[in-house]
Amino acid sequence: MDIAVIGTGYVGLVVGTCLADLGNNVICVDIDRKKIAKLKKGICPIYEPELPKLIRKNAKAGRLKFTTNVEKAVKNSYVIYIAVGTPQAKNGRADLKYVKMAAKQIGKAMNGEKIIVNKSTVPVGTAELVKSIIAKYYKGTFHVVSNPEFLREGSAVNDFLKPDRIVIGYESPKAKKVMQELYKPIKAKKFYTDLRSAELIKYASNAFLATKISFINEIAALCEKTGANVKDVATGIGLDKRINPHFLRAGCGWGGSCFPKDVSALIYMGKEHNVELKIPKAAKEVNKQAKLRPVRKLKEKLGSLNGKKIALLGLAFKPNTDDMREASSIVIANELKKAGATIAAYDPIAEENARKIMPWIKYCKDPYEALEGADATILVTEWPEFEKLNFKKVKKLMKKPIIIDGRNFLNKEALIDIGFEYEGIGI
Repeated sequence: MDIAVIGTGYVGLVVGTCLADLGNNVICVDIDRKKIAKLKKGICPIYEPELPKLIRKNAKAGRLKFTTNVEKAVKNSYVIYIAVGTPQAKNGRADLKYVKMAAKQIGKAMNGEKIIVNKSTVPVGTAELVKSIIAKYYKGTFHVVSNPEFLREGSAVNDFLKPDRIVIGYESPKAKKVMQELYKPIKAKKFYTDLRSAELIKYASNAFLATKISFINEIAALCEKTGANVKDVATGIGLDKRINPHFLRAGCGWGGSCFPKDVSALIYMGKEHNVELKIPKAAKEVNKQAKLRPVRKLKEKLGSLNGKKIALLGLAFKPNTDDMREASSIVIANELKKAGATIAAYDPIAEENARKIMPWIKYCKDPYEALEGADATILVTEWPEFEKLNFKKVKKLMKKPIIIDGRNFLNKEALIDIGFEYEGIGI
């Protein structure tokens, strides 16, 4: 099948590359000339395991191409994916300017019947909006589909090729048939529904997962007051198959490109329709407090943080990505700065992106450099290499052996045995 993918961010690039790997002819389009130039050379502009080799493999086979020419890509394709960004506006709503721009470009370039697939995360009613924009410029037959993405950064390729489910919102039987054929090679449950339900499924899914994390973070606060262990509590409730253990890990908050903006957009959608969504609002507020908790714990240990050196281990919002969007490290670092502390940080992948946001931090070549002379350290991102640190060496390097484990990732008993003061979240 001939496919165009408009937008080469995390979603568009993964979708386009994986569709090519399934045997389709794919043209990925972006207005960023530098990004397209890199991709044409086989250079992946984002950190995503497995993706670079798939780009090179499919480009070499001639199935994957890159261009800045939207018109040419649309004219030469039958299925056109819209995978552009939908950033969060100040009031929380999803900003659809790039979706509207893509729809206009598609409409102007249309030269026959096509299937338009909305892959971007968009509010309910966006499919109708896309349809109305295209119809202004093209009077022939076309079909709009809503096909929300459920890709996790760090495992996006696997999530596309081996997903839990594929959700497809459609109106016309022809559109359904084409999507069935397109996704036939992927062995997963295909769920077909109307356009609006498909759009809301994405927001509801992310809000529910974010709520699970916020819920266990509230339970963690209660565990600290009562002497219970949140890891054991989470294990105990997760054994109930109606609940399951996933997304029940307490820590210093959720971030990234999806949960924060999708929860905010869902709250805004509710407001637009006079529905107060109290649970998503509470999840958002709990998450805000969870990001502040490690600094509060430090203040309890050290008193004033003025003049203290604090080491941050990890900066990305989660491991296996360089994404700094809504990362807990940003809130933590800013709180430490406000308290007068100096910060030394190490992240194996995200340093370049972190520097753009927090240029005032001292960035270190390895964790030991960050920890040297530190009054305390906060583990923010659970990179596997932090588990393998020589903690006897770390204890000698640090001014005070205090660890705030923001992800309950390290071995508490082993660290206490060495002589560390260890504080987790709810344990």
